[in-house]
Amino acid sequence: MSQERSLQNNLRQTRTRLGMSQQDLAGRARVTRQTIGAVEAGQYAPSATVALRLAKALGRRVEDLFWLEEEPPVVEAIPATGVPAGQGQRMALARVDGRWVAHSLMGGSGYRWEMLPIDGDGDWDGVADQMRIRTLDDPEALLRSVAVAGCTPALSLWARAAERWNPGLRVFWTFANSTEALERLARGEVHAAGVHLYDDRSDSFNTPFVRQALPDRTVLLVNLGVWEEGLVVPPGNPKGLIGAADLAQEGVVIINREEGAGSRQLLDRMLSRAHVPPAAVRGYEDLARGHIEVATAVAEGRADAGVTARAVAASLGLDFVPWHQARYDIAIPQSYMEEEPVQQLISTLGHRRVRAQLQLLGGYDTSQTGHVVDLVEPANPPEGAR
Repeated sequence: MSQERSLQNNLRQTRTRLGMSQQDLAGRARVTRQTIGAVEAGQYAPSATVALRLAKALGRRVEDLFWLEEEPPVVEAIPATGVPAGQGQRMALARVDGRWVAHSLMGGSGYRWEMLPIDGDGDWDGVADQMRIRTLDDPEALLRSVAVAGCTPALSLWARAAERWNPGLRVFWTFANSTEALERLARGEVHAAGVHLYDDRSDSFNTPFVRQALPDRTVLLVNLGVWEEGLVVPPGNPKGLIGAADLAQEGVVIINREEGAGSRQLLDRMLSRAHVPPAAVRGYEDLARGHIEVATAVAEGRADAGVTARAVAASLGLDFVPWHQARYDIAIPQSYMEEEPVQQLISTLGHRRVRAQLQLLGGYDTSQTGHVVDLVEPANPPEGAR
């Protein structure tokens, strides 16, 4: 890929910090004042001799004063689901299944209680299959990125630990509920998906949903932890909420999750068992995007209860009513495990320090953390593999 280069300098800034005029510097470097002015204005590229004289006169190295600025490399990327059409998109990039995938960092997608650095920017018209991304980093470095979709804040904790122990590894966590995460994995937008979905018919977690979402692939389920899910309520549980039937009481307002979320699935199951129609629960249609938003709504008094994990409730000093234990797994197509960055990320999951972090969050059973709890074989194996 050809790249245009232009010579940049900070001669003026260095000179003025040292209290030197253009004439002072010209005299010391044995050049004309006009030469100094032309170099500072970017109108003249000095010879090696002049550059060395200037560096010596200022007591700096040549490379401290002059450098080549390259046009950023451009890559063709598939826009991930949710990338809005328009100009000036802030993007995170990951190489997934042999293709660059661009994830939007606009709006809430670009924040995790802090602003995330971008990998590049680009425009998308909302129609084309690909978009051009002007990268801010070497694409070779971006090959070390692993993209993970999921909803638990513990994914961020795991990602930061993995990056600390594997220099050069980059982990991008994109928020998605369990169903959305599997859909993004199936579309080849991410390397791994966090899932906590329960199947009543088979009395099992995650496997049936993974097989349905990726029927043609072999997928590993690596356990992140077994967490307690239930009702988050204000300190002291002032309204005495225990079971799903209590949510239909007069004066009780809940906050719910969007369709496809494991927490909403649990709420619907508990309401069904209690023979409570959703329409009888005030706030059932009021949605929060994620576990933290559910707990925040309760903490701020906008809701009396919502379904989330014990660890999330504890993080905001709220009380918690346990309903069941959910197995949170990381779904990874087996073929991705051949990639070194993915191997590095997964290998840290069973590290004692990661397990200790999860335990300190509260509500996590880490006895299976890092273990492959299931190998989901293709429901539709290719011809010749049967």
